[in-house]
Amino acid sequence: MLRRYIDCRTAPSESNCTVEIAADTENEVLELAVMHAVQAHKHQDTPEFRREIRSAIRTRDEALT
Repeated sequence: MLRRYIDCRTAPSESNCTVEIAADTENEVLELAVMHAVQAHKHQDTPEFRREIRSAIRTRDEALT
């Protein structure tokens, strides 16, 4: 099963955040990642920021157990 994910460790950060967000769809990851970035890292929710986040979302294959 393909999963979409984003990992805070890949972004430059003063807080050395280790959060990873994963879901079945890109939109789910995007919404949660934006909420996390705004609340935890004080980013502004703008269309440009959402494009940045979307471009950082990756895909991996995970087996369901």
